[in-house]
Amino acid sequence: MSASAATASHPTNAPSGSPARRWWVLVVLAMTQLIVVLDGTIVNIALPAAQQELELSDTQRQWVVTAYALAFGALLLLGGRIADYWGRKRTYLVGMVGFGAASAFGGFAQSGTELIIARGLQGVFAALMAPAALALLTVTFSHGRDRNTAFAVFGTVAGAGAAVGLILGGVLTEFVDWRWCLLVNVPFVIVGLIAGLILVTESKAEGDNRYDWLGAITVILGLGSLVYGFTLAEGGWGSADTIGFLALGAGLLSLFVVIEMRVAQPLLPLRIVADRVRGGAFLMQMIVGSVMIGALLYLTFHLQIVLGFPPLEAGIATLPMTVAIMIVAPIATKLLPAIGPRPLLIVGPLIAAAALVYLSRITADGDYFVQVLPALLVLGIGMAMIFVPMQNLALTGVAPHDAGAASATANASMQIGGSIGLSVFTTVYASVTDQATVTDQASQLVAFTQGYSAAFIAAAVGLVIASVIAIVCIRGRKEDLLPSGDQQAVHLG
Repeated sequence: MSASAATASHPTNAPSGSPARRWWVLVVLAMTQLIVVLDGTIVNIALPAAQQELELSDTQRQWVVTAYALAFGALLLLGGRIADYWGRKRTYLVGMVGFGAASAFGGFAQSGTELIIARGLQGVFAALMAPAALALLTVTFSHGRDRNTAFAVFGTVAGAGAAVGLILGGVLTEFVDWRWCLLVNVPFVIVGLIAGLILVTESKAEGDNRYDWLGAITVILGLGSLVYGFTLAEGGWGSADTIGFLALGAGLLSLFVVIEMRVAQPLLPLRIVADRVRGGAFLMQMIVGSVMIGALLYLTFHLQIVLGFPPLEAGIATLPMTVAIMIVAPIATKLLPAIGPRPLLIVGPLIAAAALVYLSRITADGDYFVQVLPALLVLGIGMAMIFVPMQNLALTGVAPHDAGAASATANASMQIGGSIGLSVFTTVYASVTDQATVTDQASQLVAFTQGYSAAFIAAAVGLVIASVIAIVCIRGRKEDLLPSGDQQAVHLG
């Protein structure tokens, strides 16, 4: 899930060379995208084993996922600017080194705190590495059919990364050790570094480029306070700490808006989010991120902890949703120019919400093929109907010099939505399980299942809200809503 302001600038020293060399650059950059997306899900399958070995609390378990998504999402805008201003190759290489070091640190973590810190550092360096990779791809394939092919490959890798993460996480956890879900990044990083040094040419934006450091610091602290406040809500929404951090986060984000209105080169030009259609798409991406990152984590817990699936089987058991997305996405792509994005964005969330409601009917002694599989297939159908138009709308009508910031905002919305959603779902889960009467292992599994069910219902409510957002915000003629020709912007994630 990556973005950059690369499309927003005129590159200098753009990568050049033989056509064969350009395709090798694509292979390297696509591998980078795979690592970034894969790491958002690979630890999901490993978490039960890691929790048991490191004696993590449920809150710490949540933060193993949240730390990566939050750091990644909060720093994406700044990462894109650093890549453009400092140099895309340089930023890419530094991001790779840092990501590899953070992965190694996490693989040898001896406590929950160390693991959470490692995941946060992974997110920090992913926010450098991912935007730089997309920026390099943009200047390497600047136009024509080769550009379309390159971005199609890059997007396919991004879409498959989450599924690969679940499967690979299952294989490594079951047959090697959960720590290899982090250590596996190291050989990829080494290959990426060597290939990047040999194949990639430096490029950067021209002109007087100034960093909006005040805006960057404000938005990072604001998002961090907001997510942490939601995490504290597990202990009660009325506590002083919960209210304080939520208020602090809201205040800092309001200050960020004021700063962006006044600085000459804002981190996020407000005209990007002020547009009703794009703003609606960003809000929907936050909700979709909460479902894909937050709610589905509890599905992997149900499969392993309650149904007793080994890690590999748990990873494979989630594949039907991915298969459904891959089958329906091309159909939705063909429907898009015919009916426009609005019907898909209204109906898609409702279909996905219905799937989550069905999934909430799980029981501790239930059958996967009856209670889970149908829901995953329907959820995949609904998500495919959302993904296709939502990605296009995120950049529709964006001026070329704003395309990078808009793409970063879209990706950041997904990651931050996942962080906040996971915090909310954890609070809902904890409020249900804390009230359950647990006398033995069987009653404990029942309590877990009730908590997971409540989280699925909360996610379904979010998707219904997404449908309402589409009704209110996604308005206009389909010809105006869909980019065409040379104006079409690219968003991957």
